[in-house]
Amino acid sequence: MIHATLIPESGCTARLHCANRVFPAVIGAAGITRHKEEGDHATPVGTFPLRKLFYRADRISRPILGPVHADGSRLLLEPITRQDGWCDDQSHADYNRQITLPHPARHEELWREDHLYDIIGVLGYNDEPPVAGRGSAIFLHLQSPDKAPTEGCIALTEADLREALAMGLSSITVEATS
Repeated sequence: MIHATLIPESGCTARLHCANRVFPAVIGAAGITRHKEEGDHATPVGTFPLRKLFYRADRISRPILGPVHADGSRLLLEPITRQDGWCDDQSHADYNRQITLPHPARHEELWREDHLYDIIGVLGYNDEPPVAGRGSAIFLHLQSPDKAPTEGCIALTEADLREALAMGLSSITVEATS
């Protein structure tokens, strides 16, 4: 079980301190916030468990996972399918939940043409239960090649994300800026 701490730097850059390693990270375009709202492009402050992992089995090898639970068990890891989505429609009962496509509510597709979601870690933000408008789809995923800001997620390079998962990453605390 490895707990990491995300420390914001400037703009949309941060450092993820994970055991004895420090990984450069990209965060939301609006930086860090204590008051997350749907669509604000900010990364929320708080401590978030890693709930589940997805990966694109057609593109990349299965990530190696270290033990994340006291009993030595690992996170659930599933290949992404074309039918996997995430509801971001705050007026729908499935808000901030994994869904099967097609779906009537506004959503994002997890099967993407770019490589950002080739590995996705679902962070336990606003999910017990989801509160409409407080933000959805806060993931740990891959950085874009140009290190563009996220919409509120935390992004690492593929090599760094794989290393953190192999170490047994189980949760992340996002610290507020001073």
